[in-house]
Amino acid sequence: MRQKIWLINVPQNALAQITSSFIQCDALIASAHQQDANGAYLFTSISRQQITHAAFLNMFIAWENFLEEVISAYMTGSTTINGSQPVRMVAPASRDEAKKMTVGVMKYFDFSNHEYVKQISNIYFQNGYPVRGAINNINSQLSDLKTMRNACAHVSSTTQRALDSLALRIFGSPAPGISVYTIITSVHPAHNPDTVYLVYRNALLAAATQIANG
Repeated sequence: MRQKIWLINVPQNALAQITSSFIQCDALIASAHQQDANGAYLFTSISRQQITHAAFLNMFIAWENFLEEVISAYMTGSTTINGSQPVRMVAPASRDEAKKMTVGVMKYFDFSNHEYVKQISNIYFQNGYPVRGAINNINSQLSDLKTMRNACAHVSSTTQRALDSLALRIFGSPAPGISVYTIITSVHPAHNPDTVYLVYRNALLAAATQIANG
């Protein structure tokens, strides 16, 4: 019984954790852009960029951790926060076994790849519920986030072209050589006054809430 109660609490705890992590990311970015009484930034330009990139990557990591926790919980019989029971196609004995099953013969499972996440959801749960639908709702945003994450990790002609294309779609005009920092700290034209970072952050949190609630 104790294990069952613990399993039921996993989606709720995972949602609380990702929410807390996102709030920390928000605080990091806000702190990096503090100004003195004269309006001068307290941090240098490169420091602001590095802190913002770190917060953005931490947001992505929090999303991946959330997916790993809730998927392994649902694989071992956890209900959603609202009490619905995902129909399992597998029955691992523990969450550790569930995580090993997800990894399979690979060294690790790439939770940043939303297509992979949808595939295992379809394999492990009837109709992919409750993961697949939530992922489908933000499919394009997840692709955009992966583009920005790749550019944060490694700037090349390939990642820059993808970033330029993303900026064109978001802002409606060409911005050759634009940086991840400039994109995520700019106001999203379709969601004024929210920044691009905040728009995508809210999309992730909405999907996490849907997955946890069921």
